[in-house]
Amino acid sequence: MTTDHTRGRRDVAADITAKILRELEQGVLPWRKPWDGARTGLALPRRAGGENYRGVNVLILWSAAIERGYQSPYWLTFNQAVKLGGHVCKGERGEAVVYYGQATRTRLDAGGAEIEDRFRFLKWYVVFCADQIDNLPARFYPAPVSAGPMPMEAHELWFSRLDIARILTRDIACYIPSKDVIGMPPLAAFDTAEAYAATLNHESVHATMAGHRVGRDLGKRFDKHGLAAEELVAEIGASILGAHLHLPPHHIHDHASYIGHWMKLLSGDRRAFLTAAAQAQRAVDWLLAKSPAPGAATEALDVAP
Repeated sequence: MTTDHTRGRRDVAADITAKILRELEQGVLPWRKPWDGARTGLALPRRAGGENYRGVNVLILWSAAIERGYQSPYWLTFNQAVKLGGHVCKGERGEAVVYYGQATRTRLDAGGAEIEDRFRFLKWYVVFCADQIDNLPARFYPAPVSAGPMPMEAHELWFSRLDIARILTRDIACYIPSKDVIGMPPLAAFDTAEAYAATLNHESVHATMAGHRVGRDLGKRFDKHGLAAEELVAEIGASILGAHLHLPPHHIHDHASYIGHWMKLLSGDRRAFLTAAAQAQRAVDWLLAKSPAPGAATEALDVAP
């Protein structure tokens, strides 16, 4: 049985990247896995207190839940389970999640004066799904809920509050930075209204790159792979946003052309995927702060301990 870890020599960023690369090699987009096939109604993974996990941890825990058939959205550390009167079942394996922190260290400059440097660090710890834990309070084992797709009218109202301009295009969905507009083909060009709304979500994440919104220029961080990194942000962001709005991620069907670029990006930088996931979460935070998801207040009450 694995317990909490906040220290260790494990390079968890490299481990996560290696797993994502293995799936990309098989043509699988990990951030879309919760929505493959029939709708799962899979909720955002939650902490012991009911708060949602964020960024790359959403994808890590979604993937584990799908692979092992877990139903509960709650994930706890070993010690949290014990404090709540539960116990992790014998032989169960936990999942490593990560968090960034900030710290300072003091050094002396050439003149002997003290200078305080601020730096970021990455730590990891292990969590278990409530399905792996016996004797927790009943709220950790909620019945699965399939909310159904968000109605088109409700999604249009949600999008209108973002104050992002939209124009009609013939057959390409895109965000045009020079004009700060989203181009969308007519609704009739999509198989379903849900596919239209989900594609609009994807382009809305792209639109947060504008300086007066989140502000993001991944070319500075990833150079020639900047465009691939930006597309990765939009893919991950659309997946997380879709969970809030009850819509699956959706974009162009020939995503195979992107996979090679993403593999090169991740192979050259073991923290690229974590960076993209963090940027995706920032984008989603901005979008939902500007236009909250319908029912968000009710859902917050539902998960209160």
